[in-house]
Amino acid sequence: MISGIQQVGVGTVDFRRSWNWFIDMFGIDVKILEDDTVAERMLPYTGGQPHKRHACIAVNLQGGGGFEIWQYSERKPEPIPFAVGIGDLGVFAAKLNCRNVPAFHQEIAAKWEGVSPVSTLPDGTPCFWVKDLYGNWFQVVQTDYLYLDQHRLTGGMGGTLVGVTDMERSVAFYRDIFGYDTVKYDQTGVFEDWAALPGAGEHYRRVLLTTSHPREGAFSELMGPDCIELVQALDRGPRKIFEGRYWGDPGFIQICYDVSGMRALGKFCAEKGHPFTVDSCPGDVSFDMGDASGHFTYIEDPDGTLIEFVETHKIPVVKKLGWFIDMKKRDPRKPLPKFLLRMIGLVSREKIRES
Repeated sequence: MISGIQQVGVGTVDFRRSWNWFIDMFGIDVKILEDDTVAERMLPYTGGQPHKRHACIAVNLQGGGGFEIWQYSERKPEPIPFAVGIGDLGVFAAKLNCRNVPAFHQEIAAKWEGVSPVSTLPDGTPCFWVKDLYGNWFQVVQTDYLYLDQHRLTGGMGGTLVGVTDMERSVAFYRDIFGYDTVKYDQTGVFEDWAALPGAGEHYRRVLLTTSHPREGAFSELMGPDCIELVQALDRGPRKIFEGRYWGDPGFIQICYDVSGMRALGKFCAEKGHPFTVDSCPGDVSFDMGDASGHFTYIEDPDGTLIEFVETHKIPVVKKLGWFIDMKKRDPRKPLPKFLLRMIGLVSREKIRES
């Protein structure tokens, strides 16, 4: 069972500065976990050596996936050595949920320069683009979905934009494994809503995929509806964004899905020709992730984009009171009560203010 996009990883050269930017600009201010240890399970993507890193996962309780802000602690991060364009292979952008695009555009443009004019997606949905401190692109997209009303204009992350080389192959991959069975649009041409982006003016095919049924699971209501937009460059050969670099280097590292039934999922992915490339718990023992624990695995899409699966086993509610949620004792299809997420939000925001 895939419950939705839990988070998108963002590699950075300055953990604290990046996290504060996400808080100030997008309201991503509820910390789910923070970890400052050695990444020992990702050796296929870190040069065969473990590396220490500092990472946190934070969300916006209005609804949507979160962001994993990630920095190497001792190794110097390797920046992208070229200007990434639309259609380059990997995650080009994350989509941010917004209740009122024109109003939020006015709000963020008053305090940040890297903002495009408002435009519309091919289906008429209002949107605009924001470039962060280190050149990562975010597409702010109008949505009516709301989990907890925090009296803000923005929510969490609602999807991603991914470059591919073979559209039909990639559509089949994301449909068959992730349940994206609905095509919202499939268009080819030069697109006005991309005018501010590197590579604008060239021809692309773009396909926006979503699901026909609501996701199920403990965090499904918090994460809400999700989508993925696949982009194929038609006028040039795309470059791989993480070619020659490590997982965790600057840029969008991976798309992470919240799941239940990891072993069954592993068998299913292997049958589809995409076996796990990383498995944190080969012996089925929970993997500690700071104050939380669980089981994570990775696969690659047909072009090598990294996709993470996380099955959560334990999360903290009020750590100093010893209040944790044992997810293995719950019905995996039943959403968590909203009051628990409110409690996590109150405690986490206090910790952010302290730090």
